Amino acid sequence: MKNLLYLFFILPFCVFSQEKITGTITENIDNKEIPLSGANVYWLNTQVGTVTDFDGNFELNYKPEYKKLVISFVGYKTDTLSVNAPKKITHSLTSTANLDEVTVTARQKATSRSFIQATNVLNVSSAELLKAACCNLAESFETNPSIDVNFADAISGTRQIKMLGLTSPYILITTENVPSIRGASQAYGLSFIPGTWVESIQITKGAGSVVNGYESIAGQINAELQKPMMDDKLFVNAYGAGNGRFELNTHLNTKLSERWSTGLYIHGNMRETEFDKNDDSFLDAPLMQQVNVMNRWQYTDTENGYVGFINFRYLNDEKQTGQTFFNPDNDRGTTNAWGSEIKTQRFDVSGKFGFVNPEIPWRTGGLQLAYSHHDQESYFGLNNYNIQHNSLYANLLYNSIISDSRHKIKTGLSATYDGYDELVLTENFNRVENSVGAFFEYNFDNLGDLNFSAGIRADVHNRLGTFLTPRFHLRYSPWDKSAFRISAGRGKRSANIFTENQQIFATSRSLNILGNGGEIYGLDPEIAWNYGVSYMQGFNLFNRKADVTFDFYRTDFVNQIVVDMENPSEVNFYNLEGESFSNNFQAEFNYNPFEHFDMRLAYKYYDVETTYLSGKKQTPLTPNHRFFANASYETNQTAKGGNWKFDATFNYLGEQRFASTETYLNTIGLSEFSPSVSTVNAQITKVFSANFEIYVGGENITNVTQSNPIVGSDNPFGTTFDTTYVYGPIFGSSYYAGLRFRLN
Repeated sequence: MKNLLYLFFILPFCVFSQEKITGTITENIDNKEIPLSGANVYWLNTQVGTVTDFDGNFELNYKPEYKKLVISFVGYKTDTLSVNAPKKITHSLTSTANLDEVTVTARQKATSRSFIQATNVLNVSSAELLKAACCNLAESFETNPSIDVNFADAISGTRQIKMLGLTSPYILITTENVPSIRGASQAYGLSFIPGTWVESIQITKGAGSVVNGYESIAGQINAELQKPMMDDKLFVNAYGAGNGRFELNTHLNTKLSERWSTGLYIHGNMRETEFDKNDDSFLDAPLMQQVNVMNRWQYTDTENGYVGFINFRYLNDEKQTGQTFFNPDNDRGTTNAWGSEIKTQRFDVSGKFGFVNPEIPWRTGGLQLAYSHHDQESYFGLNNYNIQHNSLYANLLYNSIISDSRHKIKTGLSATYDGYDELVLTENFNRVENSVGAFFEYNFDNLGDLNFSAGIRADVHNRLGTFLTPRFHLRYSPWDKSAFRISAGRGKRSANIFTENQQIFATSRSLNILGNGGEIYGLDPEIAWNYGVSYMQGFNLFNRKADVTFDFYRTDFVNQIVVDMENPSEVNFYNLEGESFSNNFQAEFNYNPFEHFDMRLAYKYYDVETTYLSGKKQTPLTPNHRFFANASYETNQTAKGGNWKFDATFNYLGEQRFASTETYLNTIGLSEFSPSVSTVNAQITKVFSANFEIYVGGENITNVTQSNPIVGSDNPFGTTFDTTYVYGPIFGSSYYAGLRFRLN
């Protein structure tokens, strides 16, 4: 009985007691250690964490499997400590304003998702971009299941991307968080950012943040550019492909002083060889040439907390396509031969300026400024289309905390100006848009199982009116290595119906605007709500790291500008009258079965429907099912840093509905739905050293092609000519080779 009572006495302590570590976090000011209140302290790769109190003290549960303790605070260098037993820890954080240059060498993870961010963000590193023939931003998503890449038409060779079943105009595409691919650049702008210029890409599913504006509906793609202070002193990338495409990229970076660095980035590409493998008399790939030059300046004053970037860029891009015997000097404006030329000149200048208060490092400010002039002159057969777009953008941002770093705020002001001058066939469309807005975003993060961000912005727009844009993201982690997310938000935008749908000019269809007196082409602005839920779980499979993610997103349009091509002889633009939505489900599995080998599998289901004049139908050329697989492997590095890298990607696209009636489709040799399509891409890279590597690869190795992609190619000035029925590859297999040289 006595032993039994003793057991009952000690049992509660055995059950409820748990080992803990305690400690104090400080900062060094004038050689004195001052307690740091509100610092984040958590175990690496877990949701177990806490925040230091007013005296810099903390207490945290300890388990033997917890080995790495992370300590972070806004404006300070994040430190990771090794902990092998429960003990008292005293640690001093270093302000980022006093950091010397630090070099870290490690195997770079190609793609990653965070378990602790409220937003559903996929981070794509430069290592991922090197896995394929990544020649421009449009081609940077071939190894990524979250973005769909398709051809827009059978003429221009333009790649069109989709997210959550919606085309790129519904995605906010930014360069270093400054809106860049919009307006006149929407159709071809992704091909105007060379892949080697990109340092990393962040893909955000859902409505995004109010800080970046009100236009995002499906999500945001942000491209971070190479930094002159961090990029190689000299970088050269030469590329040649069997489809006649050649490219040369050169980076020249110079450190002018301790605070100033500059970089000159030069890109050129060309294709002068004609290909017509399917013998339909039309070029399978356009003839083209592009010169793209950027001068980038970086200023960093860590002592006083200032950082800045200034960019100057000039682009000249020319494309010629159409029939193989088309001569623009003699045949333009005639029916001798069908041809097209697209000539674009663009100049832009942008600047980003930031300040971190060395005395109060959690208070930061930033200013973003951008100007661009875009001039496109083009014709498609007998259809002329020109557009000139002048754009100004300004965004003033302030960050701080409330009480401690668990409560962060962002607030600021923004202003935009867009002037459009369009020639469509024979009619001019000119308009000016301008807006002024203010935004506020609150972020809460307890460094445990919950964090969220809630934002709202108010904008006054001369054509869209005065309106509010709310956005919300939440992350909850019910257990280790898990993240359950929900998001909701509203987006509003002007639809540039002609520049966003330039493929319609390469048809014999008539163009009709069925407007109601709205402010943009007689039409109303587009408004949509996006809702999303996501669950991510990390785990060990056979003692190797793995994770699985399930996403579901729905977009509901309050109003949409419907591009109706159901009548084979017309394209009708009108405001939505009825229901339009996009449902997207994605399951993704990532696994590292053995050292240096990564695999990624994904399945996507789309249900995208719109109400047309003829009734509610599935959106054309959007497959219900898509399957994706990617595998990559690299050997161990030699003493000189050399190794081999192998990568392969498989894509399966289910059947896609063609626009128009089944009766008409049968007369032109098409059924209501396309066949399914499967493609395989692969690349092998031989790294000789940290300075030199070569690569060879193949796209569409299985040589899958769409037969007769151009309807009415035998009579391009007839009533049935149409280049928009494209569901798969046109060119067939293509092989390439290239080299990369770096000098640090």
